Amino acid sequence: KVGDFVLIYHSSCKNVGVAGIAKVVREAYPDHFQFDPESDYYDPKSDPDNPRWIMVDIEFVRKTARVIPLSVMKAMPELENMPLVKRGNRLSIMPVTEDEWEAILGKEKLPSQR
Repeated sequence: KVGDFVLIYHSSCKNVGVAGIAKVVREAYPDHFQFDPESDYYDPKSDPDNPRWIMVDIEFVRKTARVIPLSVMKAMPELENMPLVKRGNRLSIMPVTEDEWEAILGKEKLPSQR
């Protein structure tokens, strides 16, 4: 929903993890790239009357104090039920509970900085 905060997660890089926070500024709407044959994201099976892909617009809020590594999150007992840390899940968009949010952002500082 508009106004919700989201975690920015870097997944296709050397340092995989949460790297920032953004805010949703526009409700979900059809991803126009799915209909563009010139786009890398073109989906010939998607129909404008029943689109397969949706997107939201987000606004950057801030970087996290450090990238919070996936390896750290996987070791956190309070995240054991989070889809992100379960084997075989691919990250795209997933819900984050308030407790998970607080636990993840609680790892922004290194142990020596707490």
